Amino acid sequence: MTAPEQQATRATTPATAASASIDPATQMGVVAITVADLDRSLAYYTDGIGFALLERDGSHATLGAGGMPLLLLTEVPDARRFPHDRPGYTGLYHFAILVPTRADLGRWLRHWLESGQPLPGQGDHLVSEALYLTDPDGHGIEIYRDRPRSEWTYAGGFVRMATDPVDIRGVLEEAEREGKPWAGMAAGTRLGHMHLQVGDISQAAEFYHGILGFDIMAAMPSALFISAGGYHHHIGMNIWHSRGAAPTPADVARLSFYTIDFATEEARAATLARLAAAGVAYQDTPAGVLVRDPWQNILVLRVGAVTDAEAAATLAAAVPHA
Repeated sequence: MTAPEQQATRATTPATAASASIDPATQMGVVAITVADLDRSLAYYTDGIGFALLERDGSHATLGAGGMPLLLLTEVPDARRFPHDRPGYTGLYHFAILVPTRADLGRWLRHWLESGQPLPGQGDHLVSEALYLTDPDGHGIEIYRDRPRSEWTYAGGFVRMATDPVDIRGVLEEAEREGKPWAGMAAGTRLGHMHLQVGDISQAAEFYHGILGFDIMAAMPSALFISAGGYHHHIGMNIWHSRGAAPTPADVARLSFYTIDFATEEARAATLARLAAAGVAYQDTPAGVLVRDPWQNILVLRVGAVTDAEAAATLAAAVPHA
């Protein structure tokens, strides 16, 4: 979520007020990334993370949980590693996998540690408990569980978030009490949010809040957290390593696209109308409407979720990877 030394507070950068909020039922859908070695990445994401391989076709693969696609991989042989923790490019900071329960988070952590891996990075964000990894290509990953909304607190109209230590012992004990064995990522696991590296926070607010209509939940001069329907954040953005930076080049492992799933055609149409009014170009495809943010990150605006590997393959084929 936030850098360890920073807290989310009221926005201090100007933002255009959204003419209307995005539909409250809007969710994140799937995320697609490029990798240098597909076999290496499949081993990491299946053995380590616990995703199921739903389909592989040449240089492409679809992974998910409970039969639902979540992560699409495309091999770009010899792609350079993304500079995740140092100044570099705009693009992906991390994608965040939301597990259904605290016990599910504990089962995953126990599996990770028992496989000989070191303790992940961590952050108790008050609204959630999160663990952080970096994959072999430099892509950031968050695995987290939400606290009930009844436990969230607010200040000045913004949700309170922080970066405190996670009660690792308590998370592991939650899994022990339930007594279920590790069997991969649980059904109901989904893409909870995206966190992007952007070049400018005011410009990010203008596009994601002012045009797309996401509500600002928390902000600081160097970061912004936005959502639909009062969630703590569906998209986070920061400039910690990317102030004024260029988009990630094609020969670097990078974010290909992510989907934003609307509940109805009417809900998506309202957002498309705001894009048109602002003069933002978009492309209608069989897999969804493609739009680029100011840093050329591709968003695919869909009605409904991608529910199977065949639909995921259609989606991947419709989106340019260069």
